[in-house]
Amino acid sequence: MIPKKIHYCWVGGAPLPESAKKCIKSWKKYCPDYEIIEWNEQNYDFTSVPYMKEAYEAKKWGFVPDYARLDIVYTHGGIYLDTDVEIVRSFDPLLELPAFAGFQDEEQINFGQGFGAEAGNPVIKALMDSYLDKRFLGSDGTPDLTPSPRLNTDTLTEAFGLRPEACYQELPGMTIYPPEYFCPKSFADGVLRKTKNTYSIHHFDASWFGDETKAQLLASWKHKQKRIKKLRRREIFGGLFRRIFGDDRWERLKSIVLRQEKKR
Repeated sequence: MIPKKIHYCWVGGAPLPESAKKCIKSWKKYCPDYEIIEWNEQNYDFTSVPYMKEAYEAKKWGFVPDYARLDIVYTHGGIYLDTDVEIVRSFDPLLELPAFAGFQDEEQINFGQGFGAEAGNPVIKALMDSYLDKRFLGSDGTPDLTPSPRLNTDTLTEAFGLRPEACYQELPGMTIYPPEYFCPKSFADGVLRKTKNTYSIHHFDASWFGDETKAQLLASWKHKQKRIKKLRRREIFGGLFRRIFGDDRWERLKSIVLRQEKKR
């Protein structure tokens, strides 16, 4: 059984931002009897493997926990969450599993958005081992910014037969869930698609990005969300007008409207 522990990493010495405090508050609200443990430089060695050591020394804080969270859960058991994850219901129903994780999109698993396992889980061990021969810095000192979802998904695919399909899957020793369970917010457009199955929401703080790139990401989300809302309004009104005018007449009216929009 997965123990009632929630682990998170906070490195670099900066104070927790308000967004992280808000997320941790949700952990306490929905999992009040869970032990919440912060792992930092005082209680964990972030130089224990070369990949993590190089990321830490380069101050690439977003990559430092990629190995640490696996090691911590493998050693102690429990659930790991990045500090940009909000909980919206208790994890209790998942504790009977040997391990669980979830897709963040149609193809990739993201362990930062939340995963749980019993101590000594073999899938977690295999993921840890996949980092032992990796280096964060190349021979020229350039950091390898390949995100952990890509690396971890490759390991699960090669070693455990994970299919690149965002659906419920039972691997030997781990249950995999679709995005709606732990990642109902899309990284592609920032739209939240929460369902009755949702346990948590990954808000994508994207700490591996610089401020300029984050700003570009948020601007892109805003643009895409405006387009989605516009398309939804068209679908709603289109259905109404189709019933009023009939299919043929509505298609003619729609073509006139679209031509007018292109002229603007």
